[in-house]
Amino acid sequence: MTRRLALAAALMLMASAALAQINLPPGKWWRRAEVITFLNLSPEQQDRLENVFSNSANDLIDLRGEVEKQSIALRAALDRPALDREQVRAIAQRLNEARGRQFQRQLMMLVDMRGVLTDMQWNRMRAQLDRLAERQQEERREQKQQPLRPRPRMR
Repeated sequence: MTRRLALAAALMLMASAALAQINLPPGKWWRRAEVITFLNLSPEQQDRLENVFSNSANDLIDLRGEVEKQSIALRAALDRPALDREQVRAIAQRLNEARGRQFQRQLMMLVDMRGVLTDMQWNRMRAQLDRLAERQQEERREQKQQPLRPRPRMR
């Protein structure tokens, strides 16, 4: 049982890392003029992407809510003076399962969106997102290298 939980946790971490690497632009990127032009999206593709998003939105909202509920329950269980190890384990398992369902739905939405794009459009978007991610990492590195300035004291 412990091995299965450890394996499930490892698989979830790997899956989460995989989805994080496929960082699509936030929001309804297929409606932005610069994206439409850059990818040469047809009106029909925009409508199909909108349909994929609409079909997924309610599920994703519900799944995000379930993950949040389980996170709150886990925090509450950990904050109790008398820690119930079995209760914490059960809540953690429910949280892990909720995250798994959320990841799976996000991934299927991505697969459906990918099916709307041509290979050339997908490759152009991936290349642009990779460049953006590299720039963001560089900015984070630069911020870490800057010395911290003391905060002004409040009176």
